[in-house]
Amino acid sequence: MFNELTQTDIKKMQEEIDYRITVLRPKISQDIIEAKAHGDLSENAEYRSARREKGRNEGRIEYLRAMIRTAKIIKPNNNVDEVGIFDKVTVLFEEENSIETIQISTTMRNDTSKGIISKESPFGMAVLGKRKGDRILVKVSPEYSYHVVIKNIEKCSEESIDLPIS
Repeated sequence: MFNELTQTDIKKMQEEIDYRITVLRPKISQDIIEAKAHGDLSENAEYRSARREKGRNEGRIEYLRAMIRTAKIIKPNNNVDEVGIFDKVTVLFEEENSIETIQISTTMRNDTSKGIISKESPFGMAVLGKRKGDRILVKVSPEYSYHVVIKNIEKCSEESIDLPIS
């Protein structure tokens, strides 16, 4: 499966890779050298901590590189009448008779605590391409689904989601 990313997602990921290589990697290497100077490595917590940090940094670099390597570039839907990626969608949850505004994003930038949902989630897949007034069945699993009605679509740009790539 490909990672569906925008050109901006890829740019932010490359910026993070560059930062991790040019800033963090040298700092962590220096921390390891300084920790080694403190003597016995078997009882040196600073050394073990610096080595763990090096592993996390290198792992993150490889993760980001793999994401970029396997990415499928997507473009936002600019049709003003339809829900597209990055748009804020105000929906009525019929079951609860509640209204919420949810923003659709790429998987790399979703944050459900802030109302930013992945386009690959059941909700995201159900509402993408739909129009104001549409009643939609969101299938969460074979056993559970619910209906929403689109009350409003606010067209947004990719820059409206200022979250780090996860």
